[in-house]
Amino acid sequence: MSILVVKIPPRERLKPGRGDAPERSASEYAYVLSNDGLAVSGEGRCAPSLLPKADTVVAVLADTDVSWQRVTLPRAPAARLRAALVGVLEETLLEDAEDMHFALAPGSAAGQPAWVAALPRAWLTLHLSALETAGLSVERVLPSAWPDDTALGHFAEAQGAADEPPTLTWSDANGVLTLGLQGGFARQMLPQWIAGASRWSATPGAATAAENWLGSPVQVLGEDERALQAVRSRWNLRQFELAPRHRGTQAVREAFRRFMSPAYRPVRWGLATLAVVQVIGLNLWAWHERQEMEQRRVAMVELLKTAHPQVRAVLDAPLQMQRETDQLRVAAGKPGDTDLETLLNVAASAWPQGAAPAASLRFEPGRLSFTALDWGPQQIEQFRGQLRPAGWRVEENNGALTLSRAPAGGRS
Repeated sequence: MSILVVKIPPRERLKPGRGDAPERSASEYAYVLSNDGLAVSGEGRCAPSLLPKADTVVAVLADTDVSWQRVTLPRAPAARLRAALVGVLEETLLEDAEDMHFALAPGSAAGQPAWVAALPRAWLTLHLSALETAGLSVERVLPSAWPDDTALGHFAEAQGAADEPPTLTWSDANGVLTLGLQGGFARQMLPQWIAGASRWSATPGAATAAENWLGSPVQVLGEDERALQAVRSRWNLRQFELAPRHRGTQAVREAFRRFMSPAYRPVRWGLATLAVVQVIGLNLWAWHERQEMEQRRVAMVELLKTAHPQVRAVLDAPLQMQRETDQLRVAAGKPGDTDLETLLNVAASAWPQGAAPAASLRFEPGRLSFTALDWGPQQIEQFRGQLRPAGWRVEENNGALTLSRAPAGGRS
């Protein structure tokens, strides 16, 4: 999965005789492109609209643009945590805490000591807006150095004149410090740093001066490789008001990108094969069901023609079979289930002992209604229970009982 690392240029600092430096975005951004997050596959500098496309876009800040504060994390709801941090940090920051953006270290817990990254909110927002206006969705904002148990010292060329000595960025469990080598403080701290089993690196342009100053070799580490090291960290400064919006959409987009990557090609082939097999199986099952239904229909038609040869045109075999059977029953003088005689006999067979005759009767084909004013709930339930096994249904409505044949599969 490709990664585009955009390097946010260092913030302009105040110069003697000048007022506050205006916050403004850069016309061009340096970038690093990697196909796997481990090795550099491309680098350059261009306008935001010309930055290359990648699956993931992150921004890396300069060492001097992030300050670090060690505090006990307040116990506050997530919606009020930033306001609580403002109250804790307002006495320790050089700038107005309300104008600063805060980010917590990964794994921070309420009530426990935690590192807080602080940087100007308007300045960072300006750069993020410039990148997002160019169509880049910055998922993470990363520091180049951060407090860590592993002590690291990195030398880089100074941003000023070419003859200036390199700068040193030192990070350990006590924080992050960037300073020049021309002063005495760095030399004073050197024995303590060396005793801490630290690791040293330097950009190619600063390696010689760094080795002369240290008196020992250093690992040559370009700014591009160092930026990729930041990508592999757990840090993300996009928190609180600068947290990415539409996280659910981004998560879906990220999952889709992973699914479409070459590593998931066997999975895609497997799912496609499974879908084809399912479609074929459903079609075969539907064809089999249609064949069974057609066979049953043909059997019903043959049964109708065999039992009633006089029927010439078969339109609805079950209905015509019922009609012809009813005609034969009527011709033989036998009552059917919907006749009054049958319904009266059924009601009489289950009539409660000692109950008075019905006060009134009403007959409709297939339905017999009668009034049983002196029946109690127990007698009605007994009457219904005796007829239910034989397939009869008894309905009660305002003291009137209605007897009818229960539908097939139904309950009375």
